[in-house]
Amino acid sequence: MASPMRSLLTDPARYLQSFRLFLANSTEHQCMQEFIERQLPDVIASIGNGKSTINVLSIGGGAGEVDLRILSKVQTRYPGVTINNDVIEPSGDQISKYKERVAKTSNLENVKFTWHEETAYEYESRMNAEKKSKKWDFIHMIQMLYYVKDVPATIRYFHSLLEAQAKLLIILVSGTSGWETLWKKYGSSFPLEDLCTYVSSADIKSILDSAGLKYQLHELPSHMDITSCFIEGNKDGELLLDFLTETYEFSKTAPPELKRQVIEELRKPQCSEQRDGKVLFNNNLSVIVIEP
Repeated sequence: MASPMRSLLTDPARYLQSFRLFLANSTEHQCMQEFIERQLPDVIASIGNGKSTINVLSIGGGAGEVDLRILSKVQTRYPGVTINNDVIEPSGDQISKYKERVAKTSNLENVKFTWHEETAYEYESRMNAEKKSKKWDFIHMIQMLYYVKDVPATIRYFHSLLEAQAKLLIILVSGTSGWETLWKKYGSSFPLEDLCTYVSSADIKSILDSAGLKYQLHELPSHMDITSCFIEGNKDGELLLDFLTETYEFSKTAPPELKRQVIEELRKPQCSEQRDGKVLFNNNLSVIVIEP
């Protein structure tokens, strides 16, 4: 009998709901913000040297919250320089939110935005068909490599678009995170189909090492409060379980034994720590900065 489990990505509304709850319950954006404040200035220190225009490519820019923080650092480092910021984002809804955010943000006079409602792969195919290969001074892929069919090929392609002083920045879950433990053990039981692949910084490191590329790695400590996942019937807990397993209504559709094992796994020290009566899932991220 076919399992009734299906990928969370087949229901965009529930996916977005669970994703927002994940952001509210985790230090995801805070730890990225801290990285952007403290370490990004060094990363971009030479990308625009001697240039009157800086070209930035955001892959999977979402609603633009993190993008605009990054752009403000580029503006600070290169005052008055024109910045072309191209965004590849497959969700029309996210692009609309991004445009609204830009409209409400001051000091963006020198930034020119172009949005492409497409996936990274569609962008690559279109550029190849048009025989174009625009070069970029800074490319970033933040939490998006899970949604790419061929991760090594995607990294290879965008790396090939880097200018001489440019950088390619990737942020995704760390090989030391609870995600790594949970997915390496149970990923094959989750209904991902080809909508999503599990990939962590450990996988990216081996891809880069075998391609002989130079990179730096920064670890960002982060956690997510998953206490509600252990309360049977709790709505937030069910949404977070959906997000953790990328499964639509995991609590209701997973075989009882799988559900029991996953919930047990989430409590273990390899996945989470117990603090002040809460269960905090290890959501550590890695930032990988790749040289041209």
